[in-house]
This record gives sequence, structure tokens and C-alpha cells, in this order.
Amino acid sequence: MNDDPALDTFVAEANELLRDMEAVLLHCEQGTADSEAINVLFRSAHTIKGSSGLFGLEGIVSFTHVVETVLDEVRTQAAPISGPLAAVLLECCDHIQRLVDAVANGAVCDDAAMLQAGAPVLKRLRQQSGFGSGPVTVPPAAAATPAAEMPAAATPAAAGDAARGLRVRADSWHLSVRFAAEVLRNGMDPLAFIRYLTTFGTLTGLQLIEEALPPPEQFDAEACYLGFEIALKTEAAKSKIEAAFEFVREECSLRILPPRSRVADYVALIRDLPEADGRLGELLVNCGTLTAQELSAGLKLQAEREAAEGSAPRLGELLIDQQVIQPAVLAAAVSQQGEARASKAAESRSIRVDGDKLDRLIDLIGELIIAGAATGSEARQAGLARLQESAQQLARIVEEVRDQALKLRIVQIGPTFSRFSRVVRDVARETGKDIQLEVSGADTELDKTLVERIADPLTHLVRNAIDHGIETPELRRSRGKPAAGTVRLNAYHDAGSVVIEVADDGGGLNRDRILEKARQRGLVSPDQVLTDTQVYELIFEPGFSTAEQVTNLSGRGVGMDVVKSNVTALRGSIHIDSQPGEGTQVRLRLPLTLAIIDGFQVGVGGSSFVIPLDLVEECVDLPLDGDTATASAGHISSHGSLLPLIHLRELFEIGGAAGRRRSVVVVRGAGERAGIVVDELLGKLQAVIKPLSRLFRQLQGVGGSTILGNGKVALILDVPGLIDRGRLQYAGATQSSPQATAPLDSGSQAHSVST
Repeated sequence: MNDDPALDTFVAEANELLRDMEAVLLHCEQGTADSEAINVLFRSAHTIKGSSGLFGLEGIVSFTHVVETVLDEVRTQAAPISGPLAAVLLECCDHIQRLVDAVANGAVCDDAAMLQAGAPVLKRLRQQSGFGSGPVTVPPAAAATPAAEMPAAATPAAAGDAARGLRVRADSWHLSVRFAAEVLRNGMDPLAFIRYLTTFGTLTGLQLIEEALPPPEQFDAEACYLGFEIALKTEAAKSKIEAAFEFVREECSLRILPPRSRVADYVALIRDLPEADGRLGELLVNCGTLTAQELSAGLKLQAEREAAEGSAPRLGELLIDQQVIQPAVLAAAVSQQGEARASKAAESRSIRVDGDKLDRLIDLIGELIIAGAATGSEARQAGLARLQESAQQLARIVEEVRDQALKLRIVQIGPTFSRFSRVVRDVARETGKDIQLEVSGADTELDKTLVERIADPLTHLVRNAIDHGIETPELRRSRGKPAAGTVRLNAYHDAGSVVIEVADDGGGLNRDRILEKARQRGLVSPDQVLTDTQVYELIFEPGFSTAEQVTNLSGRGVGMDVVKSNVTALRGSIHIDSQPGEGTQVRLRLPLTLAIIDGFQVGVGGSSFVIPLDLVEECVDLPLDGDTATASAGHISSHGSLLPLIHLRELFEIGGAAGRRRSVVVVRGAGERAGIVVDELLGKLQAVIKPLSRLFRQLQGVGGSTILGNGKVALILDVPGLIDRGRLQYAGATQSSPQATAPLDSGSQAHSVST
């Protein structure tokens, strides 16, 4: 692994840029690309190449340079990226990702194996794009263009008219070029560079400048004395025009002025630039009205003036004096720069934080909460009012620190969802199906640790939906469906949990086939009657598969059991709903965070339990008479309907006699309500979640543990698991009690907790 923090930052930024490129290319492949999308691709490739060069990663630099060159050609020629070209560029992104991963793992990214692996990809890229891989050069066709084929205004015969035309052509760039005397001796032909301009624009005027010609007796046939004033009509960027003179940039004086009709465009662009808080020169370079070399020359001149005169003139004034930019553009840049600097002071700053350091901070805050609870307990036992007040104030501060720290780990699930565009695209190609991905709820927030650990289960569910769920285009047409199938990803908050749904519009699960396979394996007895939900949950059994043949994607009976075990390890639950011929929906219910929660403490006998406070609706007394029979049977009447009861004493076999007065904590989870019967209501607390050991992870109804202020351990209840248990108890109660026929109330409004 790499130990260089700067290199770690490069790897993180490169991964983000590659994800951006992948997302854009997936749209390009569908024919929805525009000029801005191509610019995003070019800027991303350019940034990766430049950053790689800073670290001497020549393997990444050389490969990405080819990709950048192709994208630059596409960008300057305004040619859309075709589907096949986008597919090859996706392969290029994959190879760059492998190179970046090699750097992250401390390997060499430019060894022979890596170069050999990238060569076929570059070959396909050149074939598909029709562009070369080297730097900008003068195409042979352009270099061979005779002078007679140049525009009439470019010939010396029209010199006078052209000179006047250069001053009034508002739709053309103005290029002022003065070649050095040594340019011919170095093998460069000045006319060849001018002819190259015609490959991406039209020369609307050309004036030959002869002032440097010496008397005939001093004339040197190997020296160049010519200069040119050129009017060029083109849609290319200023950097592209400057690149045409790349090979003689150190042997010529070049000034490029934009068309006067574009000054307003530059002014508008400057005002809209989101990064306008940088230095003036950087701002002008970013908007395209100034090149990096022109900025460098201006800064050099500014330094020379300061050394000679003792004070440095303003950069903007020098640029105007040198006729590099126009006053209106400079005024807009200065104005925008001032506004940006004024607002920057009020803006929050963003920094990258190592995930391990953040996890350590959360752990320490958890220990602080436990210590604060112990202090509060000691203060209450001491009976000192001032000490209790200080302990309460400390608890409030700790709670606020906890909330702010947890927010640092809260992220949106959108970036995770966006990665599945590539998964759907690749799997659809492999299976020969036409699949569309629909995403909703991308702004739903949850713990970053959850996002990272749920990515693999979601990937398997998406691949399984495409392989098993969605039919082939021919079969879909025969069933009256669109040929293209749809996979939907959705996320939302519900009752203190995050729900993530993976759905498809395929053929649905085959209930009879699942049940038959389960009976063959001995998972279900021949005479056992199961509900649809129970049948569908059989697919989570280890090694269970109904696939008739093994493919690269599935059929080996591994995967779905891993999905369930991973979700269970996150204190979550999984539910399947399927309709034959209409599709399948897999619903994952996860906690908002894995670290610290607000809980409601209850007591049963000498044991304490914690219920997530977000799931608690109300607390009521257990009836002592009248409804005692129904309560003991497993349900009570609540708001006009029956509420199944979960007796923690019987469930966990807690010894000792129950008190005369008992309470019911009404909870809601997984869309249903239930009542948890307890002996005591001990109030609200902050619970630091401690995971259970491997020996107890399969314990139904328990999601973790926490340490109380008195040093004792309390179990954190898994409410959805308890409700499943209560559902079974309720079913048994309805079979033994004829009067218990009212439906389970799942639509009552939440009530405040009363203690």
C-alpha cells in the first residue's frame, strides 16, 4: 500500500474523475451527448494526465495522452461521440482505473505487462476514432496545399484590402505572428503553420508584414524576416489556435485576439464561471480569453518592470498594453473576481478527511457518551443539585458533538446508485438484453459505512434482476411488453430506517418451482403450507438455485444467501415481493447509522433493553382487567384494531416474577405495528452500538448491545425482527381465539411517548 498522502489524494481525485467520465460516456453511448459532455470528458482526461505527470507516473501519462488527444479532436471538430467510440472510451477508462489502482497498491503502472494490456485498447481507439496518438502536427494534406488554393484575401495581391479588412472583420480571430530568423534553419516552414489553420477554420484575411526585410546586400537566404497579420474565422478555442504554432512557439511572437463580436460572450462567461475566485490571470485562462503562455509572458514582464522601476504595474494593464486581451473582458474579470473574494469569506471550506480518522473520532465520542452517562448516574446518586446540573449540561454538549460528528459520516446514496449504470450496461450486453436503469431517491442520506458495505449486495441484486428477472426481448414482445426491460433503484427514509428497493419489470419469481426445489432439498416438508413471502424467502438459503444452467452471472447457488447475511450483519432486514408476469421487488431496510442512536430504555426483571427511539410511537399500560384474556392470548385492542404483543420475559426466558403493573411500548417497523410488553419504562438515552460477537449474531430480535451509565450491558432490540416474531404469535392467537378476527392495524398515526 502507498504511504504518501499527496499520492493518496491523487488516487482519490482520479477515481472521482473516472467515475464522472464513465457516467458521461454511458449517456454518450445512448446518443444523448452534447458539447458540454465532451468538454467534461476532455477536462477529466486532461486533469488525470497532468496530475499523473506531477508524480512521474509515465504509464498513466502516456496512455491518457492518447485518450485526451482523441477527445480534443472530437471537441474541436464538434463531432458527436458515436456509440462504438463511447464503448471503446469506456474500455480506456477501465484501463486507466487499473493503472490508478496499481499506483494505490504500491505497484508500478508502467511495467511491460501494463503497457501490453493497454496496447490493444489504444489500437481499437485509433481505429474507431480515426485519430492518431501523437501531439498536434501539421497534416500532410494541409502541408502540401499549394498557395494558389488559399483564399483570395490571403494572397499578397490583396494586401491593401486585407490590411483594412483585418481591422473590420468582427467575426474573425486576429492573429499577429512574427517568426524568428532561425525558424527556417530549424527546418520549419512558416507557411505550413498558416495552412494548418485552414484545417479547422477559414482565412478571411492575411497581411504579409515585410518591415523586417534587410537591404538586398544584407539578405540571408536561410533567415526568416516575415510576419503575418491573419484573420481566422473558426469555432475553435483560443488554445487550439495557439496549439497550431506549438512547434515554433519559442521561435515566434504570437498574439491572438478574439473576434470583437465575442467580447460580450467572454464577459458573460466570466460572470458565470463558478471558479471565479482565483487569481486574475487564472480566471482569464479558465474563460479561454488568455492562454497559459500569454499569462506566463505577462507575469514575466510584470516582474521585469518591478525590478527596473521599483513598483509592479497591474497585470491587467500590461495585458491590455500588449494587446493580449480587450478592456471589456478585463473589466468583467476584475469585477467578478472582487465579488467572488467578497463572498468567499462567508463560504464553508471543504477538506478531505481520512476515513479511519473519522471512525476513530466516532469511537471516542461513543466512549465520551458512556463516560458522560456514568457521570450523570453518579450525580443523581450523590443528590447534589449543582453536580446534577453540570452533568446535564455536559450531556447536552456531548449530544450536540455527537450529532455533528455523525453528520460528517452522512452521505447521499446517489453516487452509489450512479455506478450501477455501468453494471446494467455491461450485464445487459453480456446477456443480450435491452435494459434501462431508473433511479429515484438519490438524495437519500445514510451512514457512509453503510453505503460502502451495501454496494456489493446491491450489485448482486441488480445483476440477478437482469439475468433471472427480465426476459429476452423476443419473450417480452410475445407477452405484450416493451422489448426493453427496466431495473429500478429507489431509496427513502421510513420510521427511522433507510429503505433501498431493487425492482424489475420481468417475469417475477416462479413460486411453484421455488417450492418444488425446496422440497427436493428437504428444506420444506411435502405437507407444509407456506405463504408467498415464506416461499420467496427460500431463495436466501445457502446453495439454493432454480437456474436450469450455470452462467457467468449466476446459477451456482451462491450470492443471495450472502446478500441476506450481509444485510443482517448491518442490523437490517430484507423482504421480497413478486407478481407473476409483472416483476419482482427486493426491499432492504437498514438503520440510519451503525454508530450511535437515540434509544428508549426499558426493563424486564433485572435486565435492561434499548429500543431505537425513532421506532417508538407511544407507551400504554397493559390492561389489568377486562382485556386481560386477550393480552395473555397475544394481542390487545389499540385504536380500534388488534395489536400483537411481544412479551420480552417469555421471549428471552427472563426469570423472576413480573410486577403487577406492566407497560406496552408500541413500535412500528417494516410498515407494521406491534406492542412490546415490559416491566419498566426507564426513559430516553444515547446508545453507543456495540456489535454482537459472531456467536450471537444469529440471535433473532437483537441488533446489538450498549453500555449503560452504571456499567451494565443492555441489549438493543431489532424491532423488525421482533415484529416478525410477533406476526407468528398473532397468527397462532387468531387460530386459537375465534373472536380475534380484526385485521392488524398498520395505519394508525404515531403518538408521543409518555413515561
